[in-house]
Amino acid sequence: MLYIVLVLVLAALGLLVTALITASSLWAWVSIGLSVLAGLLLVADWLRRRRRSSAVPAAAPEAEPVPETEQAPEAEEQTTLIPKAGELGDPADTPEPVAEEPAEPDEEETPADDIAVLADLDDEVVVVDEHPRYHLRACPWLGTRELIPIGIGEARQLGFTPCARCTPDATLVAAHR
Repeated sequence: MLYIVLVLVLAALGLLVTALITASSLWAWVSIGLSVLAGLLLVADWLRRRRRSSAVPAAAPEAEPVPETEQAPEAEEQTTLIPKAGELGDPADTPEPVAEEPAEPDEEETPADDIAVLADLDDEVVVVDEHPRYHLRACPWLGTRELIPIGIGEARQLGFTPCARCTPDATLVAAHR
């Protein structure tokens, strides 16, 4: 339905340009007519979706709780209610599930003598925008995130701290020694 509205709006725009170029009011009126038709289709689609979502039956009322002394051992198990077909409404109205992002890794503890060695290194580490840690490229926490390569000295100057999972400080200091 929205594609039809898009085509009508683009046609109306083309006819409006034609009306301006040719100075013909006929094309302008046809453009206005197509715009009105597109608006009516949008309203009809909105009403159809609204009617469909209001036709979804209300959730079943909750059963009265049974006192603990009367509950059977089987009642302790949780059951999952699976909605029947058509109860969920329009698939376009349901939100997409959001994948949980793994927790931010802890900060690696770096000895003071290693920090002096790291200041002289030009090795490259990677950072992720909006995250406070720098990592080695092979860090499992990175996954498919967009990486920003940066020198380790610059990363430390900018306030990034080392990741405890991939231990970039210990790895780079060991490789340097």
